[in-house]
Amino acid sequence: MYKSIQGVGLGLRRDMLSEIQQGCKLDVDFWEVAPENWIKLGGSYARQLADMTSCYPFTTHGLSLSIGSPEPLDLQFVKAVKGFLDTHNISLYSEHLSYCSGQGHLYDLMPIPFTEDAVGYIAQRVKQVQDILERPLILENVSYYAAPGQELSELEFLLAVLEEADCKLLLDINNIYVNSVNHQYDAESFLSAIPTKRIAYGHIAGHYNEADDLIVDTHGADVIEPVWKLLDRAYGLHGIFPTLLERDFNIPPMEVLMKEVDRIRQIQNRYSTHKITA
Repeated sequence: MYKSIQGVGLGLRRDMLSEIQQGCKLDVDFWEVAPENWIKLGGSYARQLADMTSCYPFTTHGLSLSIGSPEPLDLQFVKAVKGFLDTHNISLYSEHLSYCSGQGHLYDLMPIPFTEDAVGYIAQRVKQVQDILERPLILENVSYYAAPGQELSELEFLLAVLEEADCKLLLDINNIYVNSVNHQYDAESFLSAIPTKRIAYGHIAGHYNEADDLIVDTHGADVIEPVWKLLDRAYGLHGIFPTLLERDFNIPPMEVLMKEVDRIRQIQNRYSTHKITA
């Protein structure tokens, strides 16, 4: 039986394992890992992760599926992800609504053209992945810095993909804020247009201000006040959905990191609306 996720989560890094398993009491309801960072690991890391996944609910957030790539899907990779999910009894696999390969790996998340043709192309690939995984594929709204060949707005494109692929959404609050500044739209209006039924869980993170009108999504800084307020608004609109703090570098000591985890919980506790579990 899969463990459903709810409440507040944190991205698991390998250097956290020893601290956690030495008895550090952390008020974390669920954890998230990138399968690519763990699939090939054996020895103590594999044993430690197995211990963790037997005790806590887990979700996964991939880095290299490349759902929008012009290249064929890497089916061997998808099968390896399925094996990882099966081994650790994890039901949720999320990925970015973007691509990172084309005649080789690009080592960055590239924007998919916001077109009707791309919607159909992605929906077909999502269904192919889901057939192999025997699980739903959850797609994350991503930050982007250019929109080549754009025919649809970001929102129109996102909603069309979710509908045609009939898949769930990983709602990244920081990415909405980043894009609203970079592309000059109203973040709350974007948020209110998201169908509640599509939300599987959420992400919140920090970013870097390159200029007044350019923000870079880095996951390497503290969450700022406007993003906290947008998370609060998201719960007001959609109910309390499981929400995870992302921090990929410049990672502070655990007691500092837990202050942001606790702040997510404090915001959740202010709402008495229905809770979404995944």
